[in-house]
Amino acid sequence: MWKWDEIGMDFVTGLPRTPKGNDAIWVIIDRLTKTAHFLPVRTTYNGAKLAQLYIENVVKLHGIPSRIVSDRGTQFTSKFWKSLQEAMGTKLDFSTAYHPQTDGQTERINQVMEDMLRACALTYGTNWEASLPFAEFSYNNGRQASLEPL
Repeated sequence: MWKWDEIGMDFVTGLPRTPKGNDAIWVIIDRLTKTAHFLPVRTTYNGAKLAQLYIENVVKLHGIPSRIVSDRGTQFTSKFWKSLQEAMGTKLDFSTAYHPQTDGQTERINQVMEDMLRACALTYGTNWEASLPFAEFSYNNGRQASLEPL
């Protein structure tokens, strides 16, 4: 397996709307290195808009993954999203409904990122979107215990 060959993705929703109109975070993680991208999005984005963001923020930097693990959110099960991934040769694996542990790695990163944003909110106020790049940088440059030699 290579870096960014297998990725996981999930949405953190229920956030206050930012001045730019975003109300969710799309978390995309490399399952090998644990590095991640945190993309501010709107819950109303359709498959075409998400595909555009995916290509601009992930494929452009890391290439096309061979496998994506995600939940069964409508964004990931849409005909457009499935067709795009099929055309690129990416296998889609969906977690079982009501069983997020299938992609526990992404769920854990969501928790860490939410904690970072809470800490930023104490210092920088409630505009979580402005703090998101700092949270991503901090997460990606922090120590990953699971990657340490035994």
